Amino acid sequence: MPASDALPEHAKRDRVTAEGACTCGAVRLEIVTPAVWAWHDHSAVSRRAQGCAYATYVGSWKSKFRVLEGEEHITRYRDVEAGTVRGFCNRCGTPLTYERPRSPQMVNIPRALFDGRTGREPRYHMFLGEVADWTYLGEPLAPLKDYPGVMRERPRKKKQRPEGMF
Repeated sequence: MPASDALPEHAKRDRVTAEGACTCGAVRLEIVTPAVWAWHDHSAVSRRAQGCAYATYVGSWKSKFRVLEGEEHITRYRDVEAGTVRGFCNRCGTPLTYERPRSPQMVNIPRALFDGRTGREPRYHMFLGEVADWTYLGEPLAPLKDYPGVMRERPRKKKQRPEGMF
C-alpha cells in the first residue's frame, strides 16, 4: 500500500496517529486516529488466519494508513474465492492487514498491533454464530493453587437429564 505523503504539511503536523508494529519490529505502520471502527470477528476464517479464538480489528481509510517501515517484509495472501487479501510479516508471520471487497477503500488492522489508543473501542461482534465452542465467554475464574497469576475455570457441573431422555 502506498504511503500517504500527499497530505499538506500542516495536515501532517496536526494529525494524531497511532503506530503499530509486527512482533519482530520489521514492519511499522500507522493510522490517523480515530479509527473508523473496531470490532471482534468470531468467524472461522479470521480465527484460523489470526490463530486465536477471535480476531479484533480496527478499520482505517486507506488514505489514512501508511507503512512507516518494512514494506519489503509484507507478503500478501489473496483468497480468490472470498476476494479478501491478508498481509503479514514475512519474517515473523504477524498478521498485518485484512482487506475485503465490500469496502475497497478500507484496510483493517489487528488491534493488537497497536500499543496505544486508536480512538475506537471494539464494541461490535461479528459472526457470533461461528463462535468456537472452546472460546472463553466470561465464565467465573478462580486462582490455580500454587501457580501465581494463573486463573482457571471451575469444572462445570454435569446437568442431570430427566429420566427417559436419550
